[in-house]
Amino acid sequence: MIDWKNILLTGCAVFLLAACSDDDDNGSAEQPVNPPAETEYVAPSYADDYGAISGWDKRAEWNLANVHDPSVEKCGDYYYMYGTDASYGNVHAGHGHFPVRRSKDLVNWEFHGMAMQQDRPLWVRDTINSLRAKAGLEPLIDDPRLNGLNLGYWAPVVRKMGNKYRMYYSIVVDHYIKTGVSTAVEHSFDNSWTEHALIGMMECDNLANNIWLDKGMVIHSATDKGTDWYRASLNSWGDAYFKWNAIDPSVIVTPEGEHWMIYGSWHSGIVAVKLNPETGKPDKLETLADFGTRVARRVNNSAYRWQGQEAPEVIYNPETGYYYLFLAYDELSVAYNTRVCRSKSITGPYVGYDGKDISTGGDCWPILTHPYKFNNHPGWVGISHCCVFQNPDTKEWYYSSQGRLPANTNGNEFSNAIMMGHVRSIKWTEDGWPVVMPERYAAVPQDEITEADLVGSWENIFLNYQFQVQQASTILTLSADKKASGAITGNWNYNAETSTLTIGSYKLIVQRELDWEAEPRVPTIVYAGLTEKGISIWGKKEQ
Repeated sequence: MIDWKNILLTGCAVFLLAACSDDDDNGSAEQPVNPPAETEYVAPSYADDYGAISGWDKRAEWNLANVHDPSVEKCGDYYYMYGTDASYGNVHAGHGHFPVRRSKDLVNWEFHGMAMQQDRPLWVRDTINSLRAKAGLEPLIDDPRLNGLNLGYWAPVVRKMGNKYRMYYSIVVDHYIKTGVSTAVEHSFDNSWTEHALIGMMECDNLANNIWLDKGMVIHSATDKGTDWYRASLNSWGDAYFKWNAIDPSVIVTPEGEHWMIYGSWHSGIVAVKLNPETGKPDKLETLADFGTRVARRVNNSAYRWQGQEAPEVIYNPETGYYYLFLAYDELSVAYNTRVCRSKSITGPYVGYDGKDISTGGDCWPILTHPYKFNNHPGWVGISHCCVFQNPDTKEWYYSSQGRLPANTNGNEFSNAIMMGHVRSIKWTEDGWPVVMPERYAAVPQDEITEADLVGSWENIFLNYQFQVQQASTILTLSADKKASGAITGNWNYNAETSTLTIGSYKLIVQRELDWEAEPRVPTIVYAGLTEKGISIWGKKEQ
């Protein structure tokens, strides 16, 4: 298992949309996400550094504070967001699992409780003990020093599948295989890897009610090493015991009506497994092949299993005819960055922007998000483990993940544990690749953009890959005589019909968004595009 995550708190997720009756909305008509242009616009006022309201007693004021590994599903008038058990100061502890919030406009969110109220799913210990019995091991017991099993609750994903909403969630069992002792007990390392991770599933009729019925285990981590769970030290990684790691589920119903789950993290790659639509589970788990087919890996070396790749999210875009697989790369506290690849088939092969096969270890491009910094703000790091979803009315696409503040922001040495939920607009290039807008979505009216609006100074960022390094903005100037200077040089022109700003060889999609770094926050114009190598270009017009 991924021991460092016990400290850093990870997870992954995905958004899709559906409609249902919403009991507490009295059947009111669904409101558009974007308000009419003539409406007086008021920018959201909640702070990015939410340390002052981080306590559990302030949860009604959180909005998108304490969000990690979001998953969003639509029900009635509301978007419902679910996430990993993670909060600044662990203030959620003891209050259930998988926090829920909801919003009508994707900007203003209200806390809606916890999806799982019980201390732990009743099936977890029985499932682990059954696996241990097959290996000739003693059963796992509740550790009295911890007042129970040491479990992690990660990365829920919620989808409407048929007439039910299903939540697939991750349970990490932080006990060593050989002795069953918790990893949290000092000096307990027994030269074995940690226990099987598990993916479970709950069902709900109406997300507004937040009443879930647990349906038990869906899949567990799979190994091809039998009882060879030896680990030389806590610093040995490449010979991981598990081939497939059962965390970070993403589920999808294909246009043909097949149900699939894509899951995995770090151990040997990302896996796709077919589900029975009636049960929501695989039909059998008898051989390693029953646990799925690898669709992505970062290291093309079967002898070395450890690789910085996790948190798959899969969608299908009917406009392009492709499945898109979004992946998180690297550690989650700072370096986390989002990649994407695509395929005509749910099981691959998935290829990147440069045509390399991601299923066999090709490095995945484009980079869609990366640690970054605009002026007048500390910027954001750890921006990944995303969900991707669509407004069912406008068909607009959105990206959501957590963003973390850098360490020592506002003099707080623990500020990297402040996790704000981000929602961003996705646009599509003319050759069918997604780009993520640089500023968070804030329901800014989309008034017409003219050439005259584009003249002036911009902050430009190339999201070049650098491990744990924030990419900072530099100045770009667009002059009235169609010349560009500074961060990008050459001639520029604008196609208002396609909202495309071309600067030299770069084609950039523009729209209005909020300048979150300004004081006060005001609307501005932003752009996003890709270089020929698949590096995202982000820009924001200065005020």
